[in-house]
Amino acid sequence: MIAAAVLGTVLTGCGTDGADRAGDGSSAPQPHRSTSAPVSPPLSPSASPASPAPAAPPTVAAGPGGLTPVFERARAHRNRGAGQEKVVALTFDADMTADQGPRAARGEHFDNPELIASLRRWKVPSTVFMTGRWAEEYPAQTRSIGTDPLFEIANHSYSHHAFKSPCYGLPTVAPDAMRADVDRAFAAFRKAGARNVVPYFRFPGGCYDDRALRTLGPAKVTAVQWDVVSGDAFATDADAVAEQVLAGVKPGSLVVMHCTRSAAPVTEKALRRVVPELRKKGYRFVKVSELIGRS
Repeated sequence: MIAAAVLGTVLTGCGTDGADRAGDGSSAPQPHRSTSAPVSPPLSPSASPASPAPAAPPTVAAGPGGLTPVFERARAHRNRGAGQEKVVALTFDADMTADQGPRAARGEHFDNPELIASLRRWKVPSTVFMTGRWAEEYPAQTRSIGTDPLFEIANHSYSHHAFKSPCYGLPTVAPDAMRADVDRAFAAFRKAGARNVVPYFRFPGGCYDDRALRTLGPAKVTAVQWDVVSGDAFATDADAVAEQVLAGVKPGSLVVMHCTRSAAPVTEKALRRVVPELRKKGYRFVKVSELIGRS
């Protein structure tokens, strides 16, 4: 994606409701129960001479034939009933494609440090779905986010190219390169020094089919979708973004937003309304790992 117009379709795709994600008629696997318990803190040194490592982040069991499992609020919570605890996961896509280095070199900002600082100030646990190219461009920020217990970093591919076509005008990753693209992103996180990295993957544009799920099966990641579209991509009205989020959130919701200044400039401002209003309604913010652990 080279032209700015194409970038618009990329981020618009990230913020859609995923209607295109199985547009070829293939069906995604239903989620299964979590395969591990939520992360728990290790014992203190005084409690044990050899403290055990923290438990692995919870994942979802693979689908039939080893298909990559897909987790989203609509499936995981549709039968939970009205008495469900009010928890919501804010997720932020840190988008940067493999070919946007020249634009960054000319001064375009694909990061949003003000947003991260505000989340810290408000004490809002969050999951950042990061591309490997973003991690390479902003290694210090990747390390800072990935070593802060308030956050966790999940995989949004290396290239931000589509794993299914068509997908909002995105270039497409060849099937035999999909696994390598995901692995390359994880390697970029490790190289930057991030530690709080979880085995979750968000398809660029939310687009996938059974072939993509089958190809990524050996990677043992849980694909994470969303049920609330913030509409923050290229938005200029923070109140409109806030109202869309507030109108869509239900217990167990996953909200998709963006962590890119140039393409989502009003996200932080919108959250100044969203965070206090959701808390006033009794919602508690959680990371995706906790949401999966509760399923």
